[in-house]
Amino acid sequence: MFGNYLIGLREGLEASLVVCILIAYLVKTGRRDALKPIWAGFGVAVGIALAFGAGLEFGSQELTFEAQELLGGSLSILAVVLVTWMVFWMRKTARHLRAELHGKLDAALATGTGALVATAFLAVGREGLETALFVWASVRASSDGSHAPLIGVVLGLLTAVLLGWLFYRGALRIDLARFFTWTGGMLVVVAAGVLAYGVHDLQEARFLGGLADKAFDVSATVPPDSWYGTLLKGVFNFQPDPTVLQVTVWALYLVPTLALFLAPIGSGPSVRVEKQKATDEKAEAGTADPAV
Repeated sequence: MFGNYLIGLREGLEASLVVCILIAYLVKTGRRDALKPIWAGFGVAVGIALAFGAGLEFGSQELTFEAQELLGGSLSILAVVLVTWMVFWMRKTARHLRAELHGKLDAALATGTGALVATAFLAVGREGLETALFVWASVRASSDGSHAPLIGVVLGLLTAVLLGWLFYRGALRIDLARFFTWTGGMLVVVAAGVLAYGVHDLQEARFLGGLADKAFDVSATVPPDSWYGTLLKGVFNFQPDPTVLQVTVWALYLVPTLALFLAPIGSGPSVRVEKQKATDEKAEAGTADPAV
């Protein structure tokens, strides 16, 4: 449940920040007339994300077992690729997210209502589709027959909405760069478990071999139905009897990805120029960048 809560919180907060930045900019510049198209774009993005998630869940139920495993494994791996790209992208562009969104919004305001709807949709839609795919894969990987994984996602999203509202009202200020670094690192750990589960699905679909080659089996020590077994599966998608291929893929993904993600950003001349540019933008705007 915690792993899925983290996904809902991390992905939901990113979308909430985008919404807050766009809405605050329109209010600050006196363009409240543009709020309706912006909210319409947000609504379309959320609706499509929900429909996409529902399609994944109910559409796969009509397939044969092997087809379900093949689809589930393939989409799990795709979800890990997208989430990995997303956490690195957010780490790189978080400092300039506000300025980038303002530029797109200015261009949309000059074009018309349709452009405003499209801008809002594109700003949130990508995160929505990525979140729906990764949530589906993660819930599928950590599901124990209960509703706990899905409840965790919903609670994470609700927390993100609350935090977004508090940011907008100015009642809450945290170091978002550090927040996204820590949650992004934890998300990489969760993604490693989803990747291993996806590989197991492909093995069960007979797309990959090695299903009978177990790396270890600690089912007697860590029973899947025990509280600590459930905790390990819910947080890390831990499997007590993984295959050799699962463990290999898990390690090859987790170790280098986490090392690269947590490595300090360099302080060369180009980085110093970017930092100075960000500082100048803040000074001109007369306010701190909420994405930093």
